[in-house]
Amino acid sequence: MLNYDYIITGAGPAGCVLANRLTEDRDVSVLLLEAGGRDSHPFFRMPAGFAKMTKGIASWGWSTVPQKHMQGRVLWYTQAKVIGGGSTINAQIYTRGNARDFDGWNDEADCAGWSYRDVLPYFKRAEGNERFHDDFHGSEGPLGVSMPRAALPICDAFIRAAQQCGIPYNHDFNGRKQEGVGFYQLKKKDVAR
Repeated sequence: MLNYDYIITGAGPAGCVLANRLTEDRDVSVLLLEAGGRDSHPFFRMPAGFAKMTKGIASWGWSTVPQKHMQGRVLWYTQAKVIGGGSTINAQIYTRGNARDFDGWNDEADCAGWSYRDVLPYFKRAEGNERFHDDFHGSEGPLGVSMPRAALPICDAFIRAAQQCGIPYNHDFNGRKQEGVGFYQLKKKDVAR
């Protein structure tokens, strides 16, 4: 019989970072469980590949029930089933949950210790952000985070059009607020410019 000090279910970013941190102590044994397989398909290496993965490769294939107010349309509810979790199949986008959600769990769902103020230090410690190192970001963690390197001109045009419609520019969706238009940060690190 195998014995482990810790069993972590889910090899997404949080599970992988936690397993990595725990195994820094050589006396600790960790079992990291993931229902899916390796991220070896070529679609995992290209941001546009996520379009092919939302219903098939590395996804549980979940969907909603037919939506009454959408003429019976069924929406895909993509949840990853692969080492790397959602980070592997969501176009490499790095975005955290909304601070109000964490505060709601802490206050209304009686989950003490889950306020945004409580979890932010863990986000920062896990993050190896190439651009930001401030009250909301860390730069030394194992989870590599960077800005897009070669945005298409249509992306800039979209952002300018949104601003002309009154939507404020947001340079950091993982910073003080999530509202606005701008570029998402990506879960990529040390990529050639």
